[in-house]
Amino acid sequence: MNRSRDWFAQADKDLAHAKAAREDGSHEWACFASQQAAEKAVKALHLRLGQEAWGHVVARLLAELPASAGAEPLIEKGRVLDNFYVATRHANGHPEGAPFEHYGPLQSEQAIAYAGEIVEFVRARLA
Repeated sequence: MNRSRDWFAQADKDLAHAKAAREDGSHEWACFASQQAAEKAVKALHLRLGQEAWGHVVARLLAELPASAGAEPLIEKGRVLDNFYVATRHANGHPEGAPFEHYGPLQSEQAIAYAGEIVEFVRARLA
């Protein structure tokens, strides 16, 4: 059974959550949810292509897609999102301060934009 649609549906939901968190001023959660949206979207594409996808590194997941998928321009954006996987959630992710003290509108706007590009890239290939 191919679960690519389920993974992609959750990616869409995570991106919506990122936008809501940003509106609420929870920029650290907006950044994390953006990373999750991108990760789950790319995993959906791997599944659609009959490939297994493991791990949480968006840049690597994008790089492991077949060259014909055309993911190369998104790898750097994946690297930006990868920085939001741990430090946005754990108090020891930065030398000092709680995660919410390290993220603001600039970071969440960029995270949502990059995740949105990756989600739309995948949506086009799943259609």
